[in-house]
Order: sequence, then structure tokens, then C-alpha cells
Amino acid sequence: MDLGGLGWGLQTIIGAFLLGAVILWAALRNRSSKATRDETEIATRELYKEEDRAHRHEDDNVP
Repeated sequence: MDLGGLGWGLQTIIGAFLLGAVILWAALRNRSSKATRDETEIATRELYKEEDRAHRHEDDNVP
């Protein structure tokens, strides 16, 4: 019995389903919480402030 393109059809459907499932899993796994984002933003602002203070101090010492 020749099933024609049934094998390719099943592979296409199952492959698309598996690809979608993997993408969904990765997207859900890689989400960050709001608290983590807030901590990152605060730390970045503090780092920029420290660098700005250091550069201003360097400018004060220039003769």
C-alpha cells in the first residue's frame, strides 16, 4: 500500500508543532521578573553616577 505523501505531511505537521513547543518553552523560561529588571536598572544608574563622579574628579585635577 502506497501512502503517497502521508509521511511528509505528518513530518511537516509534527515538526511545526515541535518547533512551536520549543519556542514557547524557551520564551517562558527566559522571562525575567519585574524585581530583577528593577534591580538591574538601579545598579546601572548607580554605575553611571559613579563613572560620572570619577570623570568630574579627573577634570578637577587638570592644570
